[in-house]
Amino acid sequence: MSRLAALGRRLGLALLPARCLVCGEAGHHGQDLCLACRRAMPFNRVACARCALPLPAPGTCGACLRQPPPFTASAAALVYRFPVDRLLPRFKFHGDLAAGRLLSQLMAEAFADAPRPQALVPVPLHPSRLRRRGYDQALELARPLARAFALPLHADALRRVRATSAQSELDAASRRHNVRSAFFARAGGLPGHVALVDDVMTTGATLAECARALQRAGVSRVDVWVAARAPLQDSA
Repeated sequence: MSRLAALGRRLGLALLPARCLVCGEAGHHGQDLCLACRRAMPFNRVACARCALPLPAPGTCGACLRQPPPFTASAAALVYRFPVDRLLPRFKFHGDLAAGRLLSQLMAEAFADAPRPQALVPVPLHPSRLRRRGYDQALELARPLARAFALPLHADALRRVRATSAQSELDAASRRHNVRSAFFARAGGLPGHVALVDDVMTTGATLAECARALQRAGVSRVDVWVAARAPLQDSA
């Protein structure tokens, strides 16, 4: 059995005929992605080790050198461009859980060699937004990742204690202000090294605030695992 098929089994996916979520053709190796669309996916293969920003060569980006973020390392499976910029909104805002399943599968493949945390922590929604949406997209990504890597999932480690405006509607400075003190982590019960799981990183403001909350609760190392990273022109 191929490595991809074996990964699909660990993620709990039935290896039955599937349909590509991008073009509608037959899926490949049980994924909802055909071979042609898979080859065209914008995998984030060369990126800043600290914030996962796509780079022309391996290393650390200038922004992280000038002002290191509170998380130690970041991994993003994909770059937020076509067709990821169609799949992620379908999953996040329109209840397309099949798109979320595909994204988590691609994340598991991409993170196979990433430094292994002791637990996964999804970025939480505020309860009011969770009631409206009906599901937490970060938790839906984190569950199959936890199964694939046999890691504990601390779904309640973080709480969003303040309702915030949608980050997508704000510029970089407003994003930082918007999420300031928006998260709380209770001390105790968490291992020293965790990975935050979320759908997309743009400026990293939300993930940085989550990392600070976890560090205040005693976590010594926080990494970031996201499905997609916005390129430079989208992350100002």
